[in-house]
Amino acid sequence: MAALLVHIPRPGAISRVVCRTRSTAVGSTPDVRLTRVFKDARQVREWSRSCRADGEKVALVPTMGFLHSGHLSLVREAARRAEKVVVSVYVNEAQFAPGEDLATYPRDARGDLEQLEGLCDVVFMPDAMYHTEEGLSQPQTYVQVEQLQRGLCGVSRPIFFKGVATVVCKLLNIAEPDVAVFGKKDYQQWRIIRQMAHDLDFATEIVGLELVREDDGLAMSSRNVRLSQQERQDALAIYRGLCGVQASIAGGIVDTHTLRESVMDGIVSAGGVVDYVEAVDSVSLEPVDSVTQ
Repeated sequence: MAALLVHIPRPGAISRVVCRTRSTAVGSTPDVRLTRVFKDARQVREWSRSCRADGEKVALVPTMGFLHSGHLSLVREAARRAEKVVVSVYVNEAQFAPGEDLATYPRDARGDLEQLEGLCDVVFMPDAMYHTEEGLSQPQTYVQVEQLQRGLCGVSRPIFFKGVATVVCKLLNIAEPDVAVFGKKDYQQWRIIRQMAHDLDFATEIVGLELVREDDGLAMSSRNVRLSQQERQDALAIYRGLCGVQASIAGGIVDTHTLRESVMDGIVSAGGVVDYVEAVDSVSLEPVDSVTQ
């Protein structure tokens, strides 16, 4: 099976929330939960271990905040798979290179808490996840998934996946979840996380959900808020290109060079700058010459 991946460059203290609660069984989605906010990793670990000691499964949903409906769909899926759900909200500085948009990444902590109220049991909102302790040097341990991180986004963002894999590894160590739920909007990222969890023997099921789109087809993203009205319209060229590829394949066109060119032409015609359009094997992420059903 092949996947067509498209990327364009990106444009330039509450401690507790209380709401109604009721007991929940795996497979059901509660209307409301008691939602607590933790800042300290030790609180999250102690809470998770207590839940699991009581025989309850724990699910983790890692996010960088500025939540939208796509994020909330992950939280609801987590609630269907486990009795307890923890959502992390942390803008991970380790995945941003100098000159990227760390300083301007959208943030709305209060809005995130309002959206999560009653949907999860714990929100983990650390002020920092990379710090020093007495007798130790600055953080110098990172996780890399050597092969999967090399192509696609890894070409133009060489430190990105090292930062992603490291922070997810830390979150899995902290929360010790039975399940972790991710979106597949960044398909390469999801593959890297799944491989990392397998290679390092985490006892966590890594679940991936399909991306969620706006009514007009634009993929939901926290960064969409930074698009002008015209840029938002232009960005729909990506969705139109992917729909065109789907129609072409259904019509018997399976040569990936032809399919890729059609998507790139549409993006450029809309004023976009293409980082890459690649057709790759859905597991290895290695380029393929033709699409197989």
